[in-house]
Amino acid sequence: MKQTKSVEDYLEAILMIQQEKGICRSIDVAVRLNYSKPSVSVAVRNLENDGSVTRAADGSLLLTEKGLAVAEGVLERHRFLTQFFCDIGVNPETAENDACGMEHSISQESFECFRKWYNQTVQKDHN
Repeated sequence: MKQTKSVEDYLEAILMIQQEKGICRSIDVAVRLNYSKPSVSVAVRNLENDGSVTRAADGSLLLTEKGLAVAEGVLERHRFLTQFFCDIGVNPETAENDACGMEHSISQESFECFRKWYNQTVQKDHN
């Protein structure tokens, strides 16, 4: 399966829900992303077929190593970009929304260079 914004959103949502609640079910994903339960069921089935997600005996969703790697990368970019925007004065709601869009389009190379620059330049100024 091609790694699209939608796939990344699903995997990130599953990870965030697991971190918050300890367990993630399809209904949790539907609520988090404001998608219909049938849409989430189809997407989760596709993620299962792709090897990114499995289901536990109780029906909860589990990220595979493959899914976890994608989810952690997206979440890392999301959190970093949100914090960066807040640090430069963007209101938190706008920062969150902008980070959500950019987390999918920024290349890993650009992200790593941006983070390195930020840590060397901006964080140094805060210490």
